[in-house]
Amino acid sequence: MGETSTFKAKPPTGTDPIGASSEGASVYELIREDIVEGRLAANERLVVADLAQRHGTSTNPVREALQLLRGEGFVIFAANRGARVRPIDQDFVRDVYEIGVLIEPALTRWFVNMATGEDIAELERIQRLIEENNFADTFRHSELDTAFHTVMYERHYNRHAVELWWKHREVLRAVSRRFNFTIARRAAIMREHRELITLVRTGEADKAAELVARHVDGAGRHVLEQMRARNAARAG
Repeated sequence: MGETSTFKAKPPTGTDPIGASSEGASVYELIREDIVEGRLAANERLVVADLAQRHGTSTNPVREALQLLRGEGFVIFAANRGARVRPIDQDFVRDVYEIGVLIEPALTRWFVNMATGEDIAELERIQRLIEENNFADTFRHSELDTAFHTVMYERHYNRHAVELWWKHREVLRAVSRRFNFTIARRAAIMREHRELITLVRTGEADKAAELVARHVDGAGRHVLEQMRARNAARAG
């Protein structure tokens, strides 16, 4: 893994995170960023021709991008109304992370039963980098944290489940970038990662699955708490 400033976590092997042409993928990233950052407002209509002009492209890449964003839940299509921006609200975030709470324990249980010494060494290596960074660079933390969990899930035989995990994690990563980690959440992440490595090493699959469920639930609840605090501050 080279310098972390240039490191970007890669999707699990065999998983196509975008599923579009290179131009469609580029437009997808731009539109998603606009939605997450609020430059495209909740319920705003997404007119293909306008977006194509805005991003200096033809209409086909925009259509590709909107279909991808629909699959992730960022865009809603309604009959006779076209595409519009889904509100990135607490219900949306809750629904996304609750799916992770259901999926990740099953992926973890399988991993513990199949993990090799090399897998454990890789988890330890990435965790050391996470601890060295110690949240100083939140982008770096996000990339390393994603790489940590990818080690556990990338070889699972159920590619549909792995792809669903990846896509939902990417959604939560995009949303959570707007918020800082609390001291309590930082401590929980470090502690739970270390506990998880120990459980993988000792082959305790059920305990590892239970821990991952708490870990994912804690991450989701943290984002919700930050959203509530932000909304309260705006209302005040």
